[in-house]
Amino acid sequence: MNEKAMARHQALTTGIRNGPRCRHRLWCGPAALLVGLALPAISAVAQEVPPNPSTVSDESVRRINGYRGIWFTLGQFYGQGEDGGYIPMRRQPTFPYGDKYSGGLATYTAKHVPLAVHCPEVDKTFFVYGGAPEDKQRYLLCMVSYYDHRTGQVPRPVVVHDKGGVDDPHDNPSLLIDDQGHLWVFVSGRGRTRPGYKYRSRRPYSIDGFEQIREEELTYPQPWWIDGLDTPFVHLFTKYTGVRELYVERSVDGQTWTEDQQLAGIRRDGDRAGGHYQTSAVWRQRIGTFFNRHPGGNVDKRTDLYYLQSDDGGVTWADVEGNPVETPVVDVENPCRVRDFESDGRNVYLKNMVFDHQGRPACLIVTSGGHEPGPPNAPRRLKVVRWTGNVWVESEVTQVDHNYDMGSLIIHDDQWIVMVPSDAGPQADHGGGEIVRWSSRDSGATWQRENAVTENSVRSHNYVRHPVDAADPFFVFWADGDPTELSPSRLYFADSTGRHVHVLPDQMETDKTPVQVIDLDTSASTKNETP
Repeated sequence: MNEKAMARHQALTTGIRNGPRCRHRLWCGPAALLVGLALPAISAVAQEVPPNPSTVSDESVRRINGYRGIWFTLGQFYGQGEDGGYIPMRRQPTFPYGDKYSGGLATYTAKHVPLAVHCPEVDKTFFVYGGAPEDKQRYLLCMVSYYDHRTGQVPRPVVVHDKGGVDDPHDNPSLLIDDQGHLWVFVSGRGRTRPGYKYRSRRPYSIDGFEQIREEELTYPQPWWIDGLDTPFVHLFTKYTGVRELYVERSVDGQTWTEDQQLAGIRRDGDRAGGHYQTSAVWRQRIGTFFNRHPGGNVDKRTDLYYLQSDDGGVTWADVEGNPVETPVVDVENPCRVRDFESDGRNVYLKNMVFDHQGRPACLIVTSGGHEPGPPNAPRRLKVVRWTGNVWVESEVTQVDHNYDMGSLIIHDDQWIVMVPSDAGPQADHGGGEIVRWSSRDSGATWQRENAVTENSVRSHNYVRHPVDAADPFFVFWADGDPTELSPSRLYFADSTGRHVHVLPDQMETDKTPVQVIDLDTSASTKNETP
């Protein structure tokens, strides 16, 4: 560790810690308000729901009779000033630009990775999401389910963790499946006000019961199983140590974990705070992460792009060329910096990352002029930043109309594919829109619009996610919702062509039911209607 890091951080150890780390003093009482976030302010009031136990402590399994996503508003609204710019941020709904982000956020955030895994052993795609007990009910349930590729059916989804009144999808879960087929659900906490949890399925390839393994501080969980490593469980996550800093922990069995190793906490001289968001992926025994930087800890100024990779499960780290990088990364001008976007006055919003067939990393991002929604910060450019083997290059896929229009970059056979809500949709200039499939046949250098995935919708689609080892027809999945007002939210998935869209049933009369296919050639009245 260099002198600057030593002065700023305590030395980290690599010892194994055992048992759950319970920090109830941090999360009880008045401190349980969100750190740095406005309480949601919207005309509709959240419904009261009796809290349920937040852990699965016996053999009982709580199921929900349908797939209903969580709806959320951050409560940071912007309108247009007389000069064409922005009026100051308000807590009450303000238009034409509306909230910084809102809508159906069942598959939020981009920093929750992965959300789904296909298991060829049982030919099922298991997935997690943020659910709600009923439509327009702002009460978060951390859900798990699966799609059975052999039968075309889904079961009633299972509640892994009841957040006890929290309505914030920052607490959504992520998913890992180990070599024995056990599902590990990592439930996000929020800063230092709410804890995170790790759960393990009682049986392989089964959602019929989970046991809580740990309770601890973790946000934006990114758990990975890397076969062949001494510690195959590798977990990248965020701790609010000043303000959002990146960490990694490792485990042999998922029960006992190494001490948290800090990856990044960049601050300029004189800064009292910093911060990062990241997105990660695995190729063979390599784990890679792209991350941005929050100058002075200000998330609204997020900028720049960095990349680190590790071939030993996060014990040591290197840049893209394999040169060792000392962690934690604390200097702005570090060898692992991919691109200086701050000098261009551009914000950077990470979407997802992939490795190509040769193990070269690529990242999907949006750059814009600022954090406020609406045309004054346009153009918002959806770009792919990729390593060619010799140099970092970037190419523009298209433009979007919101910083939080989230899609996925996918490498499938000989094509690079992006599925993203790049068409404005029913609520233009707000989060989400109509999903479009874009493709490249020259490794991301140039892009062509292929086809619409959704059309004529009444609610905006957003946060398009790609499962690990995805198999048709469950190639991408997402949720919809109206970002301008409290609305129902449905969940969908589509195949690799983007021409066959399925909607998960919002009401189920039986334990299992076939999934409805939406025909894009039919009239708009058959698609995505409010119940």
